[in-house]
Amino acid sequence: MNWINNNLSESLIIAGLALLVIEVVVLGFSTFVLFFVGLAAVVAGGLMAFGLVPNSMLSALSSVGVLTALLTMLLWRPLKSMQGKVESKRVTSDLVGHSFILNEAVSMTKNPAYRYSGIEWSLSSEQELSAGTLVEVTGVAVGKFIIQAKVS
Repeated sequence: MNWINNNLSESLIIAGLALLVIEVVVLGFSTFVLFFVGLAAVVAGGLMAFGLVPNSMLSALSSVGVLTALLTMLLWRPLKSMQGKVESKRVTSDLVGHSFILNEAVSMTKNPAYRYSGIEWSLSSEQELSAGTLVEVTGVAVGKFIIQAKVS
């Protein structure tokens, strides 16, 4: 504890950086609480190192609290809008494009199983496909191959 009091500005910067790392790496920037407190601790430690804030525990705690409130008010909206921008791209699979010959007919009402890579896949198609047809996987869902007749 004596080392922390003797090196208060460095301790604040180290603690702030640790909080920022935890927020970004462990929590994936999903909550902003540790981010704001960590950023405030780094700024307060910097102000204390340059002599703009007195080097005492009371001033350290109060400056971290005030800076946390100020940073939250300034950065909440931009960070929240940044977090809301999510790319929606279709997930691709290496199973798409797999070709095989049907053992059973497939229709909208009949979804036979197909064993591939040790898994029983339910076959689904928007068109009626007869047994013996060469088909290609066009989509994959949980436990289901979406197929269509392969055009050569």
